[in-house]
Amino acid sequence: MKRNIIGIQQVGVGIPDVHKAWTYYRKHFGMDIPIFQESAEAKLMTPYTGGKVHSRSAVLAINIKGGSGLEIWQFTSRKTEAPLFEIQLGDYGIMIAKIKAHDVKLAYEQLKKNGALMLGDLQKAPDDTHCFYVKDEFGSIFQVVQGKDWFRKGEHVTGGVCGAVIGVSDIDKSRKFYGDLLGYDHLIYDQTAVFDDYKNLPGGSNKFRRVLLSKTKENSGNFSKLLGSSTIELIQVLDRTPRKMFENRFWGDLGFIHLCFDVYNMKELEKNFAENGYPFTVDSSTSFDMGEAAGHFSYIEDPNGTLIEFVETYRIPILKKIGWYLDVSKRDRTKTLPDWMLGTLKFNRVKD
Repeated sequence: MKRNIIGIQQVGVGIPDVHKAWTYYRKHFGMDIPIFQESAEAKLMTPYTGGKVHSRSAVLAINIKGGSGLEIWQFTSRKTEAPLFEIQLGDYGIMIAKIKAHDVKLAYEQLKKNGALMLGDLQKAPDDTHCFYVKDEFGSIFQVVQGKDWFRKGEHVTGGVCGAVIGVSDIDKSRKFYGDLLGYDHLIYDQTAVFDDYKNLPGGSNKFRRVLLSKTKENSGNFSKLLGSSTIELIQVLDRTPRKMFENRFWGDLGFIHLCFDVYNMKELEKNFAENGYPFTVDSSTSFDMGEAAGHFSYIEDPNGTLIEFVETYRIPILKKIGWYLDVSKRDRTKTLPDWMLGTLKFNRVKD
């Protein structure tokens, strides 16, 4: 299968207050560069919003040091609904977003000093690397891990998103989806135990099988240097019956709502996934226009119904006030953009 998937573009997180959440992510994770800020109707997402068009306000923010972004998403036409039960590790969906740091120990001390809610002390992951867990003001959990690649220097102790922890019912089946189709074909570890680093997380005292995957070869593409490398960690709880995190709720409600990949040649991608049993459930067909950013997006579901988004970007803003946009629609999508060009995104930085 041809690799049209460049890397993780962003993780979507549903929250009840987009501005409060973005302030938090700027302070603790350095997500201070907006790719877009927009309020509109989510007209194409009705399969996941009860068959009704709902309005929303959203910000896609990145860290100039590199890594994927956070799409901070709030309903404006209805109240953001929390789950009706306590979500625990192993429930189906995106449980944790991974954030990279140059120095995990330093990041732990800095976030703790800045008042972030730490879930336990500094820990060791199954691959013997340092990590720690932090919960934001709305209940979403982040794991800070050692970063491997960086785009630019910056003043923050962390970079952006570099992966996700996803609850599944059958790791072997899900590994074919994330490995064979999404390109995470390199096994870092496959362990089964009651894990020490999970002990302070909801449901963390259960027994799990954990599989951490990366890519044998990172794809090149327009934004590959900025997005960097990433991992997918699949977890399967073995001694309780899990539930779907978004059971009886909408996409956009509280929690991590999707995992989004930067791609090119969407039509070929659609054909490949359909042939493998994963047809697009949402497709913008030609393009979407966020006013500030434009492109083509689509969605599929993983074997447990977790939403995976694909975005083929056409245009992003550099200096909106003077109408300066980076148009990549006519560029070779397989080639990385020059560092100086990607570096101009810093001009949109929001300082607190």
